[in-house]
Amino acid sequence: MTPDIAVTRIASTHAREVARGDRFAFGENWARYLKVLDEKRIEQAIESLMTMLEIEDLRGKSFLDIGSGSGIFSLAARRLGARVVSFDYDPRAVACTQEVKRRYFESDSQWQVLTGSALDAAFLGGLGRFDVVYSWGVLHHTGDMWTALANVGRNVAEGGKLFISLANDQGGPSRRWTSIKRIYNRMPSGLRSPFAVLVYLPIELRRFLASLLKGRPHAYFSHFWNYGENRGMSWWRDNIDWIGGYPFQVSKPEEILQFYRRRGYTLLRMKTHGPGHGCNEYVLQRNPAAGNARPRA
Repeated sequence: MTPDIAVTRIASTHAREVARGDRFAFGENWARYLKVLDEKRIEQAIESLMTMLEIEDLRGKSFLDIGSGSGIFSLAARRLGARVVSFDYDPRAVACTQEVKRRYFESDSQWQVLTGSALDAAFLGGLGRFDVVYSWGVLHHTGDMWTALANVGRNVAEGGKLFISLANDQGGPSRRWTSIKRIYNRMPSGLRSPFAVLVYLPIELRRFLASLLKGRPHAYFSHFWNYGENRGMSWWRDNIDWIGGYPFQVSKPEEILQFYRRRGYTLLRMKTHGPGHGCNEYVLQRNPAAGNARPRA
């Protein structure tokens, strides 16, 4: 299959999934985010990469951005000196990443933007191995998270790092969020924003009251004022991404650590949400002997 035919097939499949309400249109959300993308947000994204990867730069390194979305973290990696390959399954998200490349690194041969799926082992195999493989809040939206996790692990070079974030398993609350996400995607588009407000209103009210009872109402409002410091993201766009993000699967930290330990990885850094909702973050390193390791059943 030629690359053009493969891209056309992905676009057609994606459009059908969105039309049926089986998939959230992440790319549309990211296109709106690009309207507020600025240097401050880019610097915050760079800082978050440096902190989690524990690096000063990525000069001489290769970086694979799986589910590149807005393209901001591909841009961050490129500014840190990496050779970057970005891909996404959502055609609009691919266009967003291409737009960010056009704005900041037009005609740059060290940054490639592609269309592809984390579930396509042949596509991933054709990309080769990278010093850093990055996928933030993506793989639990593929519809087959465990296959995606196994696939992307093969793209990490020996001694390289895998930086992923995955939705935290809360048990019952996670099942309720899955139902909310399904409802959101299957309702008329004009009702989605009001529905999101209705969902988040009681959550935000509880947070405000909790801060009020502690005598620190300013802490609640500073969360909004300073939200951009959270990886350079947007509060509203992140929340729409969360409430709409479907398909949706969850995992517990111990499950992820065991999964990758069997595949020859060592945990370097982890940030978890305890009992709360959100994404747990993992930075794992592929052990030098992992190239020939076979996972145990």
